[in-house]
This record gives sequence, structure tokens and C-alpha cells, in this order.
Amino acid sequence: MKKIIFIVLTAILALSLAACGQKKEDAATKETKTIKIGASSVPHAAILEKAKPALKEKGIELEITEFQDYVLPNKALADKEIDANFFQHIPYLNKQMAEHGYKFENAGGVHIEPIGVYSKKYKTLEELPEGATILMSSSVADHGRMLSLLEKAGLIKLEAGVDKTKAEQKHIVENKKNLKFATDYEASFLPKAFENNEGDAVLINSNFAIDNGITPTKDAIALEESNSPYVNIIAVREGDKEKAEIKTLLEVLRSKEIQDFINEEYKGSVVPVKN
Repeated sequence: MKKIIFIVLTAILALSLAACGQKKEDAATKETKTIKIGASSVPHAAILEKAKPALKEKGIELEITEFQDYVLPNKALADKEIDANFFQHIPYLNKQMAEHGYKFENAGGVHIEPIGVYSKKYKTLEELPEGATILMSSSVADHGRMLSLLEKAGLIKLEAGVDKTKAEQKHIVENKKNLKFATDYEASFLPKAFENNEGDAVLINSNFAIDNGITPTKDAIALEESNSPYVNIIAVREGDKEKAEIKTLLEVLRSKEIQDFINEEYKGSVVPVKN
């Protein structure tokens, strides 16, 4: 009888230990991971905030640091102050890596922000007068976008064979209206320049436009098409894009819930992508 009791107690103890071990294993499996991510306030940080609950359900805590320029988010990523950033398009990322030697990689695209041209004086690009001044940001990576819009409108012609994403003023071979370009503006200041009626036209990135109460689809006199190569991406340090938490982040940001939010919130001023 004692032997039977001993066997039963041993079995119970073994089951208890197994259950305890399983609980520890489950707890480890459900361990929360934290992603520190830098982002422009609109629309990037807003999109990330919307994704927080879905990420939390998948065991990921998102810590968002907002930046108001295009330089510090990459420096913070390189210095390991953050794990990823979400503010830039692919041509800008490539240019930054070439200029600063950053060892980054593109973890995946989330949306496109069609860049726009704005003017309080003219309603179309074709109306720009002889010698008109166009204000652009000091970010050379965006100049090709502006020049492509002007070329499409028939106002300039770019050098044959030039990569439009890398085009600069030096690649203009024909300038019918002798347009002038002022390129010493900080990108975040351009909405204010537009409101102050500076220049004849102003090129404004959609994130800064939206952040300043400007609606690209309504207020721009010319707007980049949604098939633009300037997809806004999640950038990470080299070797990190295969991490499970980064893949989960992309999965959530490309989910129907987030894509619907982008479409409803920004009404075409920000366009979601799936790759």
C-alpha cells in the first residue's frame, strides 16, 4: 500500500513539475520585446501609434521617439539609440548610407507620400512665369522628384539616361522658362514659406504639409503619382531586418487595419503599399 501511495505521489509531483516547466516555457514564449523606433510626427508616428495595440497583442512594445528633421533619425539609429526608424524613402536612405557610411538596410516599405508643388499665385505648373523661383529643400535626394514633375509638365528637359531619383539641377538640359531654384531651405520650414507667399512655387514633402494643416490632394498645384519610387520604409541596422520583432512590425503596418486607417485618415495624401 505504501508503495502504491509513493508511486502516486511521485506521479503527482512529476506532473506538477512538468506543469510548472510548461508555465515557464509559455511565459518565456510570451516575453514582451521592445522596439525603440524614431519617426517623423506625421504621418509616421501617427501610424505607429495606431499599430501599438495590435503589436502589443503579439508581444511587442513600441517606444516611439519623434524627430522634426531628416538627419537625426539616422544618426540615432547608427548610434544604437533606437532599433529602427520610419521617416525616409529609399533614395534618401541610399544617399545617407553613401555619404555617412551607415550600415543600414531596408526592412520593408509601408507607404508613399506623394510630394507636392504649392503656390498661392498660380493654379498649375504651366502658369509659372518666365524666371519664376521655385523653393526646394536642401535635401538633394528630393530634387529629382521636383525636376521630374517639371519635366512631366513640359517646363524642363533632363539629360537623357539620367536616373530621375538622382537628378539634380546640373542634369537640366533645357529650361524653357528660365526657372530659378532656391534650394537652401530646411524641409520643415517650407510650409511656412508657402504660407508667407515666398517664391512663385514651393515643393513640400507631404508629412510636413499634413503636419501644417495643408491637404496635398486639395492644395497642391501638382502632385506626384502614387507609383512613385519614393516608398517610405522601416530602416534598421545591417543584419536586423530578419529579427522576428521587425518582421512582426512590418506585418502589422501592412495589415488591412492599418492600411484602412491610412486611407481613411489621409484620403490619398498618404498611400499604403504592400511590399
